[in-house]
Amino acid sequence: MDALVIGGGPAGLAAAEVLAGAGRRVLLAEAKPSVGRKLLMAGKSGLNLTKQEEGFGAAYGTDWLAPMLEAFGPAEVRAWAEGLGQESFVGSTGRVFPRAMKASPLLRAWLGRLNTVELRTRWRWRGWEGNAALFDTPGGAERIEARVTVLALGGASWARLGSDGAWAEVLAGEGVELAPFRPANMGFEVVWSAHMAPHFGSPVKGVRLSAGAAESRGEFVVSARGLEGGGIYEVSAAMREGAPLVLDLLPETSVEDATARLAKGGKESVGNRLRKRLGLSPVARALVMEFGRPLPEGAALAALIKALPVAHGGPRPLDEAISVAGGVTRAAVDDGLMLKARPGVFVAGEMLDWEAPTGGYLLTGCFATGRWAGQHALRYLNQDVG
Repeated sequence: MDALVIGGGPAGLAAAEVLAGAGRRVLLAEAKPSVGRKLLMAGKSGLNLTKQEEGFGAAYGTDWLAPMLEAFGPAEVRAWAEGLGQESFVGSTGRVFPRAMKASPLLRAWLGRLNTVELRTRWRWRGWEGNAALFDTPGGAERIEARVTVLALGGASWARLGSDGAWAEVLAGEGVELAPFRPANMGFEVVWSAHMAPHFGSPVKGVRLSAGAAESRGEFVVSARGLEGGGIYEVSAAMREGAPLVLDLLPETSVEDATARLAKGGKESVGNRLRKRLGLSPVARALVMEFGRPLPEGAALAALIKALPVAHGGPRPLDEAISVAGGVTRAAVDDGLMLKARPGVFVAGEMLDWEAPTGGYLLTGCFATGRWAGQHALRYLNQDVG
């Protein structure tokens, strides 16, 4: 076997595509009954492939992935998808989606292109014995020896889709440096008072969220469990590190203007002034009552609405996070994503210690690192032949 790819998510499929496209014999092993499960789950909300914007790579917060994203960034993702017959379009915020607005047509076309790859499902990797990779399979234990291996086993969230992080113990035993797993793009727990129950499921729109230096104008949702949604995810890394969450419920209005408008309410109740004079939605008014009482008056109330501190109980559990930080560190791999502790073994996707917000960055990062690992695995093979 020329190449063994372990993991059938976007990063693993991308690596297999590069290796098989060069005529190499590739076996792809996946622990679940089918490949691309997390990709299909992402497709339920429209399959945000990438984002068309200047400075795309800055969202990753590190220059580690810069050469990979330059080699396979937003333009390349769109061209690749269209090469599979999936026309794409750019939304109002720069996010790129396939016209089909789902993942299944893309995945079917991709697997059609990978028809020379030997696919094995329900094969769970258990580590190595010498140069052989060990698997538990429905037919019993299997040993596969390959000249190169690409690991693309995902992070440690959404275990039911295959990303359970079980590989960390194996790699730690091989002397691979790992950063602890931490949730990324996750919701936060809030123990609500009873008056919030009617607002569960309500979106909060038109506000500014800030946590330390991180800001977002995205919307979020008040749920029975707490706060979740794109706006929260964009500031979640800063919140995870301890920065307090603050809401500006009137981002287009100054404190002075809000104060003047509140004063026009005369003897109206506070609730009516928030509704009639400031135009706050029911859920926004409920948040003011939840986190701002006892409410001040006048300018102090206006200032509170412009900077409402939100108390929470920390991130939701790791397995619920859309993605994770942590994993194989930059120091553990060379520039081609090969493990220094195990030559001939490359790592891609969420196994690597990087994080990015939702909005197309996650999938692009997985495509880019998967292709990068596949290309350098191919170079390793060619050097071996030489």
